[in-house]
Amino acid sequence: MQTNEGKIDRIIRIIAGLILLSLVVVGPQSLFGLVGIVPLLTGALGFCPLYKLFGFNTCPLQK
Repeated sequence: MQTNEGKIDRIIRIIAGLILLSLVVVGPQSLFGLVGIVPLLTGALGFCPLYKLFGFNTCPLQK
């Protein structure tokens, strides 16, 4: 599994994932916040399956 996300992309995904997950605990306390697991995991791993499917690559080392 090669990295296909750049540094900024990964940071944005992790922040978005944490914000969405916080909706489960605070705010409207909606289970919709569990969707935040996806960007959190893809940001932590540096690999996005959809990027691979569509041929995107934001990682400067893998171009």
